[in-house]
Amino acid sequence: MRLFHVSEEPNITEFVPRIPHRKDVDRSKGLVWALNERCLPNFLTPRNCPRVTYHATDKTTPEDIARFFSSASRHTVAIENARYRQMTRTTLYVYEFDTTKYYRQNSNIRLQDEVAGYYVSEETEIPISVAKYDDLFEELFSRNVEVRILASIWELGDAVQQSTLNWSLCRMAYAQPRI
Repeated sequence: MRLFHVSEEPNITEFVPRIPHRKDVDRSKGLVWALNERCLPNFLTPRNCPRVTYHATDKTTPEDIARFFSSASRHTVAIENARYRQMTRTTLYVYEFDTTKYYRQNSNIRLQDEVAGYYVSEETEIPISVAKYDDLFEELFSRNVEVRILASIWELGDAVQQSTLNWSLCRMAYAQPRI
């Protein structure tokens, strides 16, 4: 297993736990967030870019595959067309963590959300490598991710929530108003 943190900041030498902003997570202790390789494409967008992401699993029905995928890809990232230029102008840095710690007894790295691929640590984490991505679309395509660019992502977001797909709606507070 590989774990990553995606940032627009180029020179992070350590990740210090921070109190989460999310209200559904214990806010009494700081966390370092990481994500698994399967869900990494969900974060290969600018930080505040609203997006609907989803992928098929062994529990996904053939009907949902036919409805939500237009190619052989089984992973999609959908953004608003208003965010296209931002996608072409943003550079991301993908930091990788040492996962050998995860397999040790009493490791502080733990799974937080299996569907989203989130892992958390209550300790400062030092990255073991960093990769720079200047072309986010090319990076998604190289991972066989279908990219959808829509006027509005609200309808798609509503639909995937009622499906058998694993899905994530990210930064929807920044999305265009519902049409």
